Amino acid sequence: MKVVVVATNASTRFGGEAILPWHYFRLLRKRGIEAWLVAHERTRVELTALLPNEVDRMRFVPDLMAQRWLNRMSKPLPSRVTDITLGWGIGICTSWMQRKIVRELVAEHAVDVVHEPIPVSPKQPSLMYGVGAPVVIGPMNGGMNYPPAFAKSQGSLERLLMWTGRLASNALNAVLRGKREAAVLLVANERTRRALPRGIKGEVIELSENGVDLAVFKRPQGSRSQSGAVRPRFAFVGRLIEWKGVDMLLKATAKALRRQDLELHIIGDGAILPQLKSLAAELKIEDHVVFYGFIPQEQCAALLPGFEALVLPSLYECGGAVVLESMAIGLPVIATKWGGPSDYLDEKTGILIEPTGPETFVNDIAEAMIRLAQSPELRTQLGQAARMRVAAEFDWERKIDAILEVYARAAQAPLQASLSKGPRSAHRVFDPSMKLDSAEPR
Repeated sequence: MKVVVVATNASTRFGGEAILPWHYFRLLRKRGIEAWLVAHERTRVELTALLPNEVDRMRFVPDLMAQRWLNRMSKPLPSRVTDITLGWGIGICTSWMQRKIVRELVAEHAVDVVHEPIPVSPKQPSLMYGVGAPVVIGPMNGGMNYPPAFAKSQGSLERLLMWTGRLASNALNAVLRGKREAAVLLVANERTRRALPRGIKGEVIELSENGVDLAVFKRPQGSRSQSGAVRPRFAFVGRLIEWKGVDMLLKATAKALRRQDLELHIIGDGAILPQLKSLAAELKIEDHVVFYGFIPQEQCAALLPGFEALVLPSLYECGGAVVLESMAIGLPVIATKWGGPSDYLDEKTGILIEPTGPETFVNDIAEAMIRLAQSPELRTQLGQAARMRVAAEFDWERKIDAILEVYARAAQAPLQASLSKGPRSAHRVFDPSMKLDSAEPR
């Protein structure tokens, strides 16, 4: 099997989806698979330092003037609006240059499959078509809206731009035909499958977007949180942007502190960091809140075992890799029962908070924090169950087993297409016996 992994970014430092192509490429090479990585120039220094023996298998495309211009224009916009407007334009510029490199690699090395793991948005167009080999796209994860009780969290301009972007996506995908012509489209859940553009021809397979490197995320013996020697500490990890709900977490912490001594540690950076620090001061909880800024993944993995639990109050979290990473360490997780976290957690592995409204949401998070702070037994019970679930279902090594199966199916796609008409069937990779559904989104 010969594979090209192509991604706008591949990085352990960028956060979010950029880490996915990095895992695919490094683990494919670890298994001796003939693989190449095509990414953006901005990741060259990091990637060549991490994998110096694989430099000859990496290709990079530079920034264009148009991309720098679009990036400057996107700065004032909300992150969600940028993602489906100017962000698409930046990504298309990168993909346009990458497509030429991919075609050259396919022709030179007789590549069997091209895999485009990101962008994870099901709506964003792909230029990976006509490259000389079957294409696998995903796992994608999207089709999200704010919880109904928080719909007003979006401004009217943001709602209009989101609606316009989604409306335009079918037309864009008809012109930039990567998703419509891909051999296999991977989706994280049914919600994402419904959000795929119309007219797809390939097979749709369900596979989790995120995974966990169990060699990195593990609980060392004798960690601080196991000893119970100091007051309970809760962690938030992620970008500091509006829809992550960190402002509500600070308010919940203030409520919890009326009945329970505890600390909140916020790991991450972003545009609203100054506002969050001001809010902590306004709530008079500065002595109980620690802001770390950005921390690289491996340092974060070493830090997490020192906490009692993770809290992720996001209102628009399609995935939530940090939930799985915390579960792997054995931390219970408090998260919003909406989007990605509800795919990973249940009552045996964490506490899910219904997003029924701002005031109730804040109160319920505070109650969950108090409950975990006062019960080491519950923390241990939830943490052990969480760790077992991650090891069984979300280990990156298992994901590579699954993706190799997907590659094999994709490599057969041209033959299958010649023997049948119409779209092929969708099924879960880990449950091939599941009843097959139509691949055409409803």
